[in-house]
Amino acid sequence: MTEIDAPPAPAPRRRLRNHATRVAAVLLAGSLALTGCSTTSTDAAAGSTTGSTASSSSSITDAAASSTTDATTTAQTIGDTTAAAEAFLATLSEEQREAVLHAYDDETRTTSWSNFPVTFVERAGLNLTDLTTEQQSAALAVLQSLLSEEAYATVTAIMGGDQYLAENSSSTEESLGQYYIAFFGDPSTTTAFEVQFGGHHLGINATLDGASDAITFAPTHLGVQPAVYTDADGDEVQPFDGIYTDAFAFFDSLTAEQQATLTSGEVSSCAPGDTCDFATGTGLTGAELTDEQEQLLLELIANWAGMADAESTATTLAEIEATLDDTVIAWSGETTYDMSTGDGISFSISGPDVYVSFQAQNGSAGADVDGVTTSGWGHVHTIYRDPTNDYAGSVTQQAASGMGGGGAPGGAPSGGAPSGGAPSGE
Repeated sequence: MTEIDAPPAPAPRRRLRNHATRVAAVLLAGSLALTGCSTTSTDAAAGSTTGSTASSSSSITDAAASSTTDATTTAQTIGDTTAAAEAFLATLSEEQREAVLHAYDDETRTTSWSNFPVTFVERAGLNLTDLTTEQQSAALAVLQSLLSEEAYATVTAIMGGDQYLAENSSSTEESLGQYYIAFFGDPSTTTAFEVQFGGHHLGINATLDGASDAITFAPTHLGVQPAVYTDADGDEVQPFDGIYTDAFAFFDSLTAEQQATLTSGEVSSCAPGDTCDFATGTGLTGAELTDEQEQLLLELIANWAGMADAESTATTLAEIEATLDDTVIAWSGETTYDMSTGDGISFSISGPDVYVSFQAQNGSAGADVDGVTTSGWGHVHTIYRDPTNDYAGSVTQQAASGMGGGGAPGGAPSGGAPSGGAPSGE
């Protein structure tokens, strides 16, 4: 078996801040590994992934990190991502191309991603662990071309957390570190296509439409476990520090009365891969915010809605801001960003053009590590959706069957670990 070493992560525009030291978390630096079996053109992988060991390591070249620059416009992102996708496709066999390419309006788009492990919910496309190192590098170049530096750093830190659990936790979940890539529609600068990339704590669905010069990440799942870990170079990584910092910047900007209204509301959750009525519920409305508070809320939302270039982010946030008065924010849990106490936070942001659910998972799901926070603050599942534009309006969300949507079988909290004998590692 061969570990997959991810390319070096670029320095994020906004540092991934450590709450105690405010020192940037230097992500990966060429050391991120995705547990699994990989074949080369001459050598077949042997054995099966255990989630904790691999017999050897092969580095992905620096080409994935240097082949593209960070785009600033929507057209640049679409062009760069299309070129990277075509370069990736050129490395594949005909059989692999058939596995990774799907029709743009294929309804399986809606059920082939989840917040459950890949052993629970089958993903579309190709498993990176089944690819050669050249193909792995080319696949990750697609991701880097699509995402801003900051978003890429966050995503690779999430992936590094899964690898950390595979190597250090009590989890026996064999899918830790397995990631899939798929395209819905042919990559193009003139027609729409979607890049789908993810595994357990990650599910990116990015639609790029060159005809209308638009990019949307709705729907997308970002998760984290653990809260903080040390990578192979001895650097401390805190994948969600930016999100936590933005969330508490918004919370701290509120008056005591506004905070009381915010925390009196009911935090909602829509599971991935399932239908949702996007109920706004009760809580603090955007109409009750000052201009400064609105901007802090939009900055928080941008962690999901603005994962590409500055232009596409501004376009998406402007649409959200236009209906912000009708958007409801609810919050539960801690009121101070201090991961040494309490069970973390949950919040939801629900409006006509945005839906974000941030859910603390108050259990480790069997992924325990001595002295490391792997529940509450350190085990979080989040969902971003657009009630008016999921999948760029090209397909209709299909109802999940069983665990297909990553919902809550057996009475477990929605978006959390299933109850009743589910594999660990959620």
